[in-house]
Amino acid sequence: MTKSFVGSSYGMKLVRALRLVLGRGEFALHEPTFGDEERRYVLDCIDSSYVSSVGRYVELFETQLAEYVGVRRAIAVVNGTSALHVALKVIGVGSGDEVLVPSLTFVATANAVSYCGATPHFVDSSFKTLGMDPESLADWLSFVAVKSRHGSLNIQTGKRIKALVPMHTFGHPCDIEDLARIAYDYKLRVVEDAAESLGSFKDGRHTGSFGHLSTISFNGNKVITAGGGGAVVTNDLKLADRVKHLTTTAKIPGGFGYSHDAIGYNYRMPNLNAALACAQLERLPALLESKRRLAKSYAATLEDIEFLSFVREPRNCKSNYWLQTVILSDEATSYSDEILFTLNKNGLGSRPAWDLLNQMDFYKDCPCAPLNSSLELARKIINIPSSAGLA
Repeated sequence: MTKSFVGSSYGMKLVRALRLVLGRGEFALHEPTFGDEERRYVLDCIDSSYVSSVGRYVELFETQLAEYVGVRRAIAVVNGTSALHVALKVIGVGSGDEVLVPSLTFVATANAVSYCGATPHFVDSSFKTLGMDPESLADWLSFVAVKSRHGSLNIQTGKRIKALVPMHTFGHPCDIEDLARIAYDYKLRVVEDAAESLGSFKDGRHTGSFGHLSTISFNGNKVITAGGGGAVVTNDLKLADRVKHLTTTAKIPGGFGYSHDAIGYNYRMPNLNAALACAQLERLPALLESKRRLAKSYAATLEDIEFLSFVREPRNCKSNYWLQTVILSDEATSYSDEILFTLNKNGLGSRPAWDLLNQMDFYKDCPCAPLNSSLELARKIINIPSSAGLA
């Protein structure tokens, strides 16, 4: 039998299983769910004429988001990447610094580090959570980092290791508490990349509430969307004020002039997007419940398929199941391209994991820990249709 034939047979077996859950039709990987409230809020915003970065919906969304996540402040911005950029900026990441990031993540995690003039330093992920692996990180830092009163130094590059950016992959909480303890030991600042994990909890505490600063995305493919949009959330009021100031072009408030006291960024979320976000946030509990029902159906239906396993939420966690995920067996991994082709050809929107960031030409010379698990996960992961409406 040819490789194509074997891969297609695996793919068709998975297609038949997914059809038992989804029924007939074509299904995107992830699409938003809208209703009457979204239309009403957006039309109200248009009627008010306040559609840019000033308006009541921006402040309302920030208040409601902070309350939901369980933090003191939220600052709404134009997207998750800008949120990461400014969060790293305000904790002092700059030229000559290194920032620890997972190699298995969306490219924005590392790009935001580069925007600050710093260097991404790639570390391994865990099969248990799909996020940054604390055991691997601790072993690597004990080998490569030297601690001092002022922080940690990479003895191989001579650069300061300034911060740690854990990411909650596909909405599943990583071992953030263990990672935060390691960061404290090495005097690293923690910027939590919670772009994908709105509605996910670790030990009863919402993701995004563990870092010095944390970031969330409201892109069109996230659990809730503002069309675009992102946010920085934090319990540190001083950092929150600095984020808001820099994302509002560092304009000095008051008076009629345009005075600025720093190089700022035009990153504030428009009121029109915030109106949509407010309506979506009201819908969030129902969306999360639907996604959990979908995950339960997938888990039961895929249980007897021998060449893959369904990714369930980690222990002591409640995941939003943003992207429903399967991991191929060793045998099936070599047929992943054929399986993906078969799924998409049959109207079941599916994708592989991201390419590992350390393998990209522009990051290939960055410092890098051993990535044994990340390399394996990148070959084995497949995301399957995940929209809340599918439940």
